[in-house]
Amino acid sequence: MKKVHVEFINTCPCCDEYGQAIQKAADSHGGAVDVTIYYAGKDFDYLKKYGMITRGTMIVNGKKIYENLSRNIIEKAIGDAVKS
Repeated sequence: MKKVHVEFINTCPCCDEYGQAIQKAADSHGGAVDVTIYYAGKDFDYLKKYGMITRGTMIVNGKKIYENLSRNIIEKAIGDAVKS
């Protein structure tokens, strides 16, 4: 089974809670999910892959992009990715 890779681009201090929710949801699936959190202005690796991001964004497996985040959306997206 291939691991799910979740990336989160944190664009402001208000997005910190989303990063925590993503990590918590990933941890609930054991070792099936790898999480990478980028901080805009400090990390630049994501720019080559996704371009300029101006709002907190979660990306699952490099394909599915979620810009409107909530705890429920995060948990569902990660759960669905693990199941598929």
